[in-house]
This record gives sequence, structure tokens and C-alpha cells, in this order.
Amino acid sequence: MERTLVLATFAGALIALFFAFIRAKKVLGFLEGNERMKRIAGYIRTGADAYLKRQYRVVAIFFVFMFVFLIILSRFKMLSIYVPFAFITGGCYSALAGFVGMKIATAANSRTANACTEGLNKGLNVAFAAGSVMGFAVVGLGLFDITVWFSLLYYVFDCDIQEIAATMVTFGMGASSMALFARVGGGVFTKAADVGADLVGKVEAGIPEDDPRNPAVIADNVGDNVGDVAGMGADLYESYFGSIVSACALGVAAFADVKAVAVPLLMAVIGILSSVIGSFFVKTGENTDQKTLLKALNRGTNLSAVLVAISAFPLVWFILGKENILLYAAILSGLISGVLIGLSTEYFTSDSYRPTKKLASTSETGSATIIIGGMSLGMLSTALPVIIIVVCILISFFIGGRGDLEMGLYGIALAAVGMLSTLGITLATDAYGPVADNAGGIAEMSGLDHSIREKTDALDSLGNTTAATGKGFAIGSAALTALALIASYIDKIKSIGNFEIDMSIMNPVVLVGLFIGGCLPFVFAALTMESVGRAAQSIVVEVRRQFQQIKGIMTGEAEADYASCIDICTKSSLNEMVLPTIIAVVVPILTGLVLGPNGVIGMLAGATVTGFLMAILMSNAGGAWDNAKKYIEGGNYGGKGSDAHKAAVVGDTVGDPFKDTSGPSINILIKLLSTVSIVFAALIVNFHLIG
Repeated sequence: MERTLVLATFAGALIALFFAFIRAKKVLGFLEGNERMKRIAGYIRTGADAYLKRQYRVVAIFFVFMFVFLIILSRFKMLSIYVPFAFITGGCYSALAGFVGMKIATAANSRTANACTEGLNKGLNVAFAAGSVMGFAVVGLGLFDITVWFSLLYYVFDCDIQEIAATMVTFGMGASSMALFARVGGGVFTKAADVGADLVGKVEAGIPEDDPRNPAVIADNVGDNVGDVAGMGADLYESYFGSIVSACALGVAAFADVKAVAVPLLMAVIGILSSVIGSFFVKTGENTDQKTLLKALNRGTNLSAVLVAISAFPLVWFILGKENILLYAAILSGLISGVLIGLSTEYFTSDSYRPTKKLASTSETGSATIIIGGMSLGMLSTALPVIIIVVCILISFFIGGRGDLEMGLYGIALAAVGMLSTLGITLATDAYGPVADNAGGIAEMSGLDHSIREKTDALDSLGNTTAATGKGFAIGSAALTALALIASYIDKIKSIGNFEIDMSIMNPVVLVGLFIGGCLPFVFAALTMESVGRAAQSIVVEVRRQFQQIKGIMTGEAEADYASCIDICTKSSLNEMVLPTIIAVVVPILTGLVLGPNGVIGMLAGATVTGFLMAILMSNAGGAWDNAKKYIEGGNYGGKGSDAHKAAVVGDTVGDPFKDTSGPSINILIKLLSTVSIVFAALIVNFHLIG
């Protein structure tokens, strides 16, 4: 079975990577458009490349330091010697997934705008094909990384399956660290540029969005790629990797057999094949109605989910046996939960539904009321995802695992794998959004016909919804993955021995840990919000300076200095991304050294609960503010330039760091806390102050 499993997963990884290559070739086969479109796309591409190169240099310093630290711990037998090297490979693959997605996204933006001159369906196809490159690169690289390490540990280093599972669950720390750097750094970059461009350009100067006279407009487009494409790719890479390896570890604990490892790995392969098939069903007509466009994307994702649901049943039956067939209920519950969370997010953030339309109406009475309305919408929107996740956990544990502790935890881990099994196409619909957004900006700056901008706006508006849906999906999967990782941490502590686990709420150490963990997402959100605010202030000052000092900029006789805004955003984001990441790595270690393993369990539980709620609140509120603005720009409540529109722009500006910086970063935080805790488990068991 081991040889068959390796060949199957390796084949699945190659299929995903080959499909990503084919889709990339398809995108590059389209024309970029006229010379001005090519020049603007070149500015964006150059800025994004320069940012990522500088970011990777900064991140490399952190990785070298951590590698040395992990090597020292391995010499003292506190973790496996393989962990430091897997830490490096995980970080490199996570960065590569984001880099590949960003490269194709910056190549697809002008091509999407140009394709819209021939029809909306063609524009959708180009943007979605570009998103597919990101989606399938992530799952392909993730499965490839797992397969290579499994093969090395089993065939080269002659480890048994228990040792492999216990070791590989520690491998996610590198991917999680890289993901947090990418999300925070990219999020600060994109929202600093976006907020600065909106406040001075749209609110103060009264010029349209993506107007070429605005010096921050190119930086805004660069930010869409480094934040929402490269950042999201690195984010979901580590979710995908973490869910699979934690399911493998918990499966071995439950079955002590390689067949428990086979199910999550083969589920990933089935998900890749289903996503490839679903991708061919994404097409639409020339109707710019958002519901029509959304149906086109949902057709592909829903078909993929159905194919996975059908295929998972015989997989469980033949590998785990008919006596364990109820574990299929866990996979199905995770798969359905992912779809339902997406629908919940769509309902609360799309301007096709009542909540966002109602939010848009609050703009008629000013900025304060639309901000109040957005916050209440975000808070209310947490209820349905919580219910969905709770039901999923109960089904996975009590039906899938039949109430047995180890089987139930394996069921929860399989639910996370089920939710992420269709990540190839789900992430494609998410990464599609920034491409469409950039296409609209290029159409505006290139002076294309208004009808072209209407088509790109339709794609962009849909992109806002799919991006919000993707964030909801990422946050939901993060919650299940974090729960599986907490279970893996407890299993790791038990395997070390000489420590009594007491998770009682009456244990003061656990209670203190709960408070520390519950506070962490708030502190993290505050730091990232403040980072965006500081960086945005610099952009506001720079844009105002250029409007005042560059003569002819407002009449179009002189060109804005785009490079200066890109440079300011780059420096600010690189400076601001370091502290939040260090906190995420240091806090679980310090908590463990003081409170011991029981305190860490409390901290992880507290961070998972409040982090899940905070991430949903911020993501949905931000998405609703954005689409409320788009709804008004569509001609409602006075349309563009009205007082309602100005109020909506302020709401959207507040929501920008909510949905694109702080919210998405929190779901990485809760997983990174768990992986760091697992890696340093032996250190904490042997050296802690209390308990």
C-alpha cells in the first residue's frame, strides 16, 4: 500500500502542476492590448516583482535564525533532526505558491481588460484561468511536498509509519511562518495604497477610482497582487498542508496503520481531479448581472464538491473497511460546511442580497451610520458560520468517530481535509478577483470605452464577492485545521511522557491560557490595523504633495510619480510585518515555559475561538462595505459623486484593512500558534515554571 500511495499522491501533484502550467499557457496566449495597457501592466508587474524580492530577503533572515535554533534543539533531542530542513522546504514551497500566482496574475490583468473588448465571457475565462494557476499550483506544491517527505522518511531514513506521522505534523511551521509574513506584509502594502488613494483621490480631489492622475493608483494595483494573490496563496498552502498532515497523525493514533494515512492523501488526489473537471464548466454569457456571473463560478465549484462527495464513499469503504464507513459522514460534513460557509459569506457580502443593500442605504445619513451598520453586519454574520462549524464538529466526532476520542479527533481532521479537498477550484475563484480588479484599473487608466469598464466592473464586483467567500472558506478551514492541530499537540505531549494533562476549566493554568489566547487575535488585529494606518498616512502625505507640487498633474499634462508611492508602501509593509509574526512565534513558547503544556492547550483553545469570530467579523464587514460602495456606484442612492457615495467610500476605506489585512491574517495566526506549540512541545514539557 505504501508504494501505491506514494505513486498516487505523486501523480496527483503532477496533474495539478501540469494543469496549472496548461492554464498559464492559455492566459499568456491572449493579447495584452494596446501600448498604453502594456505600459501600465508593466508598471504593476515591476512593482510587484520588486516588492516580493525585498520581502523574501527580509524573510530569509528570520528563516536562517529559526533554522539554527531548530538545529540546536534537535541536537538536544527535543525534536526530530528532519524538522529544521522541513521548516525550510515548507517556507520555500509556500513562498513559491504565492510567487507563481502573483506572476500569472500580473500577466493576466491587461489581457483580461483586452479580452473584455471581445466579450464578457472571454474576460471571465482569462481571469478565471489566471486564478486556476494559483489554485492548482498551491495544491500541487502542497501534495508534492508531503509526498517527497513521506518517501524520504519511509524509504531512505527507514522510519515506521508512527514516526513519520508524528514527525510530519511538525513540518507546517515553515509554511505557516511564510504565510503570515506574506499575508501581513502584502496586506499592509495593498491597504496602505488603497486607503491613501481613496482618501485623497476620491474623497478630497473628487477624481474617479483608478484615475491615472492619482499617484497611488499603481501602488494600489501592485498591492492587489502581493496581498490578495501572493498572500492568499501562501495562506491556503499552509492550511492545505496542515490539514492533511494533522489528519495523517491523528489517523495513525487511531488505527496505527498506514491505511489511516492513505485516506487524507487520496482525498487530496480526488479533490485535484474533481477540481480539474469542475474548471471546464465555468462559462457565462454577456449578461453583466452579478447573480448570472456568480452562477457561472458556482457551477464549477459545486460540481467539484459533488464529485468529491461521490468518490469519498468507496475510498473510505475499501481502505478503512465497512466497519468504519461512518467516517464518510465526517468528510461529507466538512465538504458541505465549506459550501455553506461560502454561501453564508456570499449572502452577507454580495450586493445582490438584502444585508449589503440595507448597508448601502445607511450611507444616506453619513459616514457614521454606514460604519455602525457595517460593524453590526459583521458581528451578526459570525452566528451562521459558528453554527455550521459546530454542527460539523459534532457530526465528525459523534457520528464519524462514534464518540471514541481518537476516532472522533480523526473524524474532525478528515472534515478539514474534506473542506479543503476542492481547494484547486475554490482558490481559483478567489484569485480571480484581484485579476479582475486590476483589469478594471487598466481599462480606466488606458482610456478604454466606457462599455469595457462596465464589463470589468461586473467582473470586479463578482471578484469582491468571491474574494469574501474565499476568505470565509479559508477562515472556516482554519478553525477545523486548528482543532486538528490542537489534538495533534495533545497527542505529541502524551508521546513525550512524564506529564499529566489536565484540561479542566477549573485548572487555573488552563483558564489563564484561555485568557491569553482569547486576547491574542485582538492584539494581532490592533497591530496590523495600526500598521495600515501608519503606512496609509505616508501615502496620503505623498499624494497630497504631488497634487500640490507637480504642475499639470490634474489636467493630465504631467504624469504622476507612481514609483515613490510603491517605494513607500514597500518599506512600510516590510517594517510592519516583522512584529506580528514574531509575536505569533514567541507567545506560545513563552506561555509554555511559564504555564506548561496545560496552559498552552488553554491558549490554543482561546485563540481558535476568538480568532475565528474576529476573522469572520472583519472579513464580512469589509466585504459588505466594499460592495455597498459598488452598489451605490451602480446608480443607487445618487450614484457616483453623491453624498451617499462619499460616505460609502469612507466605510469602504475602514473596511479595507478589515477584509484584506487583519481578518485574513488571523486565520494564519491560530494555525501558526498550534504548529509552533507542536514543534516546541518537548522543550515545554521539560522546562516550564508552573505545573
